[in-house]
Amino acid sequence: MEWLDIVDENGDPTGKTVERSFAHQNGVPHRTAHVWLFRRQNGRTEILLQKRSENKDSFPGCYDISSAGHIPAGVGYIPSALRELSEELGLSVPEEALEYCGIKRVSVDDCFHGIPYHDRQVTRIYVVWYKPEMGEFVLQEEEVSEVRWMSFGACLQGVQDGNFPNCIDLQELETLAEHIGFTAE
Repeated sequence: MEWLDIVDENGDPTGKTVERSFAHQNGVPHRTAHVWLFRRQNGRTEILLQKRSENKDSFPGCYDISSAGHIPAGVGYIPSALRELSEELGLSVPEEALEYCGIKRVSVDDCFHGIPYHDRQVTRIYVVWYKPEMGEFVLQEEEVSEVRWMSFGACLQGVQDGNFPNCIDLQELETLAEHIGFTAE
């Protein structure tokens, strides 16, 4: 079982905890960390997308954030962000590589695998500029089926137009564009 802190609207723990599946069945607010990997390649800004495993409890088979995860009870945002990068992608990244981009509140009501899903997250968003010395990707197969680099402009357009299966929030991509000073290439 995975236990999560119940949080207030700012993402601060209330002192109570909840089991993850209960949180998603009942819309209990909890914390997550999103980490987006970027690189500059051949004069373009590229973003790394992960494709979620078909076995995921939400949005199976969709392209998503480079690395993201729920924050276990009693753990902070940054240690969780670094742990997710290591677990999902096999990357060892120093804390100072994380650039804080902002906070986002997520509210999703859907149904996956025949089970109602009511997600309420307070998320902190981070950017990491990928460098080869961070290592090769080693994917956590139960979470991630593949990763792919995509030009940031094509990703923005693809999410806006729905050109590829994804669960990426356009507003979050716009926040990233502002943070990295992206202009159309």
